[in-house]
Amino acid sequence: MFADILAILAPVFITAGLGYFWARAGKHFDTNLVTSIVTYFATPCLTFAALATVELGGDTLILMGTAALAANILFALIGWPILKVFKLSPRTYLQSLTWPNVGNVGLPLCMLAYGKEGLALSVAFFATYVVLQLTIGVAFVSGSFSLKSLAKMPIIPATLIATIFLATDTDVPAWLYNTTNLIGQLTIPLMLFTLGVSLAKLRPVSLARSTALSLLRLGMGFGVGVGLSEVMGLTGIERGVVILQCSMPVAVFCYLFAQLYNREPEEVAGVVISSSFLAAIALPALLWYVL
Repeated sequence: MFADILAILAPVFITAGLGYFWARAGKHFDTNLVTSIVTYFATPCLTFAALATVELGGDTLILMGTAALAANILFALIGWPILKVFKLSPRTYLQSLTWPNVGNVGLPLCMLAYGKEGLALSVAFFATYVVLQLTIGVAFVSGSFSLKSLAKMPIIPATLIATIFLATDTDVPAWLYNTTNLIGQLTIPLMLFTLGVSLAKLRPVSLARSTALSLLRLGMGFGVGVGLSEVMGLTGIERGVVILQCSMPVAVFCYLFAQLYNREPEEVAGVVISSSFLAAIALPALLWYVL
């Protein structure tokens, strides 16, 4: 079991660590360019290649999307009153409690733990989360909503096209699969490297508050993941993917949005860093639980 867990965690930590030390060494890294490549090309290709060819029923993938939606709602219902009790601004902190890092960390963990099937299930969870957080999530943080944001998400048409192939039981042409699979393979290493670079650049404040919110994020995520799995009757890989994705640390995008919309970015940076550090410590036990 130890060897299995090490085999899953080592690629994640090493790749993110390379990004971290690259940034700490003062080397140039064009985060905006890499993020654009991942967002507009690599992730949609990964989504299509993973969903259109996986040997899973459409009902299973819909179940993952439903779990992502339910998790997001539960995180908000739990997090909002807690923030109010401690007189913390929901517009600043709620995104940190509701938006786990289901992309940079969740996707590679699920892929390494469960293979191609785990990747497809985690992509379905991730795709639903991206749509929710880049629409409702951004609207909440910014105070405004625009349908134009949906048009800027190539992961949506990629998911829809993959669903058509699945629903009609149509074989994906070899040239299309090979192309999307090749480009999609850029996603996970670039995500992890960028995560390391981003963590190296963040400057936290209020360590005690950041640690408390991080513990809430991780504990709530694990509890919701286990609870949803029980209520939805999930077993095996499906159960493991939901628990892993729900238990991820705060997404780096939370800091980016806090900075963009002036929602105390230094405070959010602290939660991102401390939750990532605590998650790294907890991951071996988490993997032992789900495997």
